[in-house]
Amino acid sequence: MPRGRPPSHTREQVVEAAIRIADAEGLEAVTMRRIAQELGAGAMSLYTYVPDKDRLLDLMVDRAGGDLTIAAATGDWRTDLIALAGAQRQLMLTHPWLPAALPNRRLTGRNMLAYLEKGLAALAPTGLDGPAKMEIIALMTGFVASFVTAETGPATPQEEQIALIGEAVASGDFPELAAALAEGGQGREPGFDRIADWMLTGLVTQALAF
Repeated sequence: MPRGRPPSHTREQVVEAAIRIADAEGLEAVTMRRIAQELGAGAMSLYTYVPDKDRLLDLMVDRAGGDLTIAAATGDWRTDLIALAGAQRQLMLTHPWLPAALPNRRLTGRNMLAYLEKGLAALAPTGLDGPAKMEIIALMTGFVASFVTAETGPATPQEEQIALIGEAVASGDFPELAAALAEGGQGREPGFDRIADWMLTGLVTQALAF
């Protein structure tokens, strides 16, 4: 920017505008041109604040991470991890573009590092080493992102699902599926806390066994 010419906006304003667009219209709607329209600025001027869209996504993810509300630690790793996963799920439901934005991001901002710190603190009572704890946190984030993607994505109407599955089971080609459905497998809701508990308990237990 030329000397003596005050900036029209701040990097924070650019990131906030990008998040508003992503929340309302999806990640694919976030372009420099669209952000410029939101701010009433020239598209090229935005490169003063962020060098490219990839860096913008890094900043968006970290800024969104500042909205993460994490309960105080109890000292029980299982309780604290499930609470952390639940808080992450709520954040992703608030910002449904996050699961798609997370892969291959440079998560070096202070908000994301604060989340990592909370995860490591939750796992501290397990006595696991640093690499194992980092792997568990990464797998937990992947699970939450996958769960939220399934929650927020388009779904086949329930009546159609039931009809299609019923037709397949009636063929006799899927006996294990038929048995599972006969035991109520189709009617139970995929409760987040229950599945997160299974996954995290299994991960930690297996890590401790090695």
